[in-house]
Amino acid sequence: MVNSKILNKEISAWIEEYPLLEEIINLKESLWINPQYSKFEESIKNISLSDADVLDAENRLNRFAPYIAQVFPETKPENGIIESPIVKIDNMKTKLEDTCGEKLIGNLLLKCDSHLKVSGSIKARGGIYEVLKHAEDLALQNNIIKLDDNYEKLDTDEVREFFSNYSVVVGSTGNLGLSIGIMSAKLGFKVTVHMSADARQWKKDLLRSKGVEVIEYESDYSKAVEEGRKQADADANSYFVDDENSKNLFLGYSVAARRLEKQLKDINIKVDSNNPLFVYLPCGVGGGPGGVAFGLKLLFKDNIHFFFAEPTHSPCMMIGCMTEEHDNVCVQDFGIDNVTDADGLAVGRASGFVGKTLEKLISGCYSVTDENMYRLLSTMADSENIFLEPSALAGVCGIVNILTSKEGKKYLRDNNLEDKIKNINHVAWATGGSMVPKDIMDEYYNKGVSLLK
Repeated sequence: MVNSKILNKEISAWIEEYPLLEEIINLKESLWINPQYSKFEESIKNISLSDADVLDAENRLNRFAPYIAQVFPETKPENGIIESPIVKIDNMKTKLEDTCGEKLIGNLLLKCDSHLKVSGSIKARGGIYEVLKHAEDLALQNNIIKLDDNYEKLDTDEVREFFSNYSVVVGSTGNLGLSIGIMSAKLGFKVTVHMSADARQWKKDLLRSKGVEVIEYESDYSKAVEEGRKQADADANSYFVDDENSKNLFLGYSVAARRLEKQLKDINIKVDSNNPLFVYLPCGVGGGPGGVAFGLKLLFKDNIHFFFAEPTHSPCMMIGCMTEEHDNVCVQDFGIDNVTDADGLAVGRASGFVGKTLEKLISGCYSVTDENMYRLLSTMADSENIFLEPSALAGVCGIVNILTSKEGKKYLRDNNLEDKIKNINHVAWATGGSMVPKDIMDEYYNKGVSLLK
């Protein structure tokens, strides 16, 4: 049921001002191109964060690398740096061409944050980073470490006993809770994860097995965040990880950009005015994709174009950015139920901080049905032997939207990219999947196969 009035304006007036809203309200797959998209030098002017902030975050992760390698042995081959591979997915591109009936020019690559070690999703970037920053702040303030120490010294019973006097709290649809819970528990913090109704049971079970307190709600993400914030506010020694507004989360994600730049160089992929980069990022509240996109913009400026991908039932960033109301509106205001199998993306209200920060940097947003995410899931498994959770597939169809739709073609034309189409490298950001239990992944796969018939 659509509200008769939203921010004192009739729904008919909203649709008249933003005609695409009618399509979005009717749960159709939609592509919105940002009319405010501007040149980097213009759009960066009013943003308070900078290269220096990203470098500070990168340096902090480097300081913690010896500790990470020690307490998570699976990260030893990378010396405690938690990073994911990037791979070309030519077979998948061929399958997409078969489905859409058009040739898709350019490379299609998959950034496999689905296979990040420790917590198996993009949240291993921002979530783990924020916990580490909080731990470092406490340890420095209490003379447990100095900045030039080897942080392996944090791996002692005495330090864990110290951290046990403090608690970490977060509200989550699943993957952020995993990264916060696993890292906080390893350090010794008391951890509580407030989880929304759409969070997968296996994620709750895994957290509990690590000693994390999990509180479940029958409501959606907003309720989990609200209750988590209340709990943290009631205890001076409690730290709330605010997925909607945290600059620390945002900066943890942004470090991915510098690492991607090196990976692209290693496989001889240039990013410059003749070789643009298009990146498609699944989006929930916006912190993860927003941070990654911001870092990439700082590096590649006008040579990168990024699009956020959302479920048709949870297009909060698209509605927030399109109306320029950001977190003043939610999908439920427009009669959209926010019920999706893409649990990491099941968010009804976007981050105002991210939306406003990226207001002139984001190229656009598009939406995908759950059914198409499942179809893409099984096709990816068959064509590339890569298994992802449903939400992680949202970015994969971005190349189709840009190269085959009238809105996408207009974007290429308006940005003088028509003669460079063959040089565009398209990166779909895979956000999670490697930790999904096999029986559940089999269910996902079989559902995708049945939908393809």
